[in-house]
Amino acid sequence: MENEVDLFLNNLAVERGLSANTIAAYSVDLAHFRAYLTESSVSNWREVSQNSISGYIQSMGTSFSPRSRARRLAALRTFFSYLQKAGRMEGNPASLVHFPKLGPQLPKTLTMAQIEGLLAQPDVSKPPGRRDRAMFELLYACGLRVSELSELRLSQVVLEPGYVTVHGKGEKERLVPMGEVAAECLRDYLQNGRSLLLKKGHAREVFLNARGEGLSRQGVWKIIKSCALKAGIAVNITPHMLRHSFATHLLENGADLRSLQVMLGHSDISTTQIYTHVARERLKEIHTRYHPRP
Repeated sequence: MENEVDLFLNNLAVERGLSANTIAAYSVDLAHFRAYLTESSVSNWREVSQNSISGYIQSMGTSFSPRSRARRLAALRTFFSYLQKAGRMEGNPASLVHFPKLGPQLPKTLTMAQIEGLLAQPDVSKPPGRRDRAMFELLYACGLRVSELSELRLSQVVLEPGYVTVHGKGEKERLVPMGEVAAECLRDYLQNGRSLLLKKGHAREVFLNARGEGLSRQGVWKIIKSCALKAGIAVNITPHMLRHSFATHLLENGADLRSLQVMLGHSDISTTQIYTHVARERLKEIHTRYHPRP
């Protein structure tokens, strides 16, 4: 069973060009399913039936959200489709299992006051603070994914006129303007902070940790959470909330959907359209809060 999984994951990387993060997610989902099969005394993929998968999805119960269960079912559908096309199975037992009903889930964003509070936390008199301020500014100014930020290399940054070349999902490349404030903070970090973090050797990544190596996604996450706590931001903040805030604030201030799609690196504009719902919900909230006759 392990060999088929390895071949499948390699196929995702080579044939479909999926990112390492996406492949890692498939790996975790399949490992979780295999553990369930072991407990059910199923030792071969050919023994897996529609009932096996239905039972697996139901076994998650309320410990997993409907969206998490749907994602794991989608992973199984993709995996068994691969086995079927490779001639290792006669059919796809996951194809007839119904997805859990998903309620609307709008992206969570930060207010401008929360954004300003977060940006004010790094101590820019020290190299780590210069790095953190530049990271926050770039995340919010460019709407980057945290993986895109942590993997950003010096060769991808152009301070004049001010843009970054981003390698997004599926290795799709896009150019994103960064704005004057973000460019200035990034310039300050590169000139006065990064060289002090850099140890022996050479690192190609823009943002470095205390060991002089590229800062990981988890490292970025921890820094943001720490600064959010200092800023008194009560919500459970994530790096992706800065990306959501970037998109929502642009739409609220008149940006068109197609331009936003390009900057976010979405293949399908329907993915970008979710932010129009966020903007509408915020307008409704403002109206309810401030109108004398809500």
